[in-house]
Amino acid sequence: MPIKINKTITWVGKTDWELRRFHGNEYSTHRGSTYNSYLVREDKIALIDTVWAPFAEEYVAGLEKTIDLKRIDYIIANHGETDHSGALPELLRRIPDIPVYCTASCVKSLKGHYHRDWNFRTVKTGDRLNLGAKELIFIEAPMLHWPDSMMCYLTGDNILFSNDAFGQHYASSGMFNDTVDQDELFAECMKYYANILTPFSPLVIKKINEVLSLKLPLDMICTSHGVIWRQNPTQIVERYLAWADAYQENQVTIIYDTMWNGTRVMAESIADGMREAGGDTVVKLFNASNTDKNDIVTEVFRSKAIGVGSPTINQGILSSIASLLEEIRGLKFKNKKAFAFGCYGWSGESVKMIQEGLESAGFAVIGDGIKSLWNPDDEAIKACVEFGRKVAENI
Repeated sequence: MPIKINKTITWVGKTDWELRRFHGNEYSTHRGSTYNSYLVREDKIALIDTVWAPFAEEYVAGLEKTIDLKRIDYIIANHGETDHSGALPELLRRIPDIPVYCTASCVKSLKGHYHRDWNFRTVKTGDRLNLGAKELIFIEAPMLHWPDSMMCYLTGDNILFSNDAFGQHYASSGMFNDTVDQDELFAECMKYYANILTPFSPLVIKKINEVLSLKLPLDMICTSHGVIWRQNPTQIVERYLAWADAYQENQVTIIYDTMWNGTRVMAESIADGMREAGGDTVVKLFNASNTDKNDIVTEVFRSKAIGVGSPTINQGILSSIASLLEEIRGLKFKNKKAFAFGCYGWSGESVKMIQEGLESAGFAVIGDGIKSLWNPDDEAIKACVEFGRKVAENI
């Protein structure tokens, strides 16, 4: 169902209430998502992005009820990823000659996905598309979060169509940021940033400052996923600047997996020691084998230090911990400390392997970690408590 954003713009996207995994199976979407597509009606009519491929026929049928497809003058493809462009083949089958405005890199993406040579018009930062009384100004945003990404700005209405930036995977009955639960909204915003945009934080700061230097008035931010920012839209820009600057809160997150509960006992004992050391640091524990990995990554993002633990198995570590270490290595977190721990019965390599993984991920590793032979006895538990106290002092 189309939703009027203002006199010029109509939302013609899709709310996906059922979505629970995204990017293949890499990102959890506990609250669903939206695929935001916008119809901009001036003297000339522009369509900004489409929806994910599974909804292509439904999308085009709905769009046709909103406007005669032949009246659309331009299509803007801010990004080639299929959750944005998936309905283009069905739409352009109906209106094949319409020009598609996108970056040169996006042309490569779209041809790579769909193997079609549509009527592409490449644009770069500063290029303008005249709609009559208003213009669309294009702003390239490479690696936020794909090489082909761009934004566009509508003059007159002072609206930034921000692509994936400032979005979140969040389905709701409210279309705008002031009509939804604020705790849910910002939790999803942080999760989105932590899991998707963290590796590109230096580029986030650079691009935001570049856009701010243009001194364009901003009344609304229309994202590609989730809510539209109409009430104090710069609040999410300010959050991004904070999150991009080696963000951390006064929190330590301890992540572990365990075979026969020994490593769990170690994790809890280390946490007890940290709490006994005093201070107001928040300590959280998560079992990596039964906790959503994207939720864990978000807690890592919030933390000033993390602990990672695994028993030794086959001279290695449990797969949930190995997977997590690889996940955080790619996210390139900055200015965070870490420590390792784990039980063993035979050879005991896990702590050293975890430390190497944490160092590879850019964490400053505290000490030599701690390991316990078999299931921790009273003395081993006391050692873990003392280790927790020392960690607390170190951080």
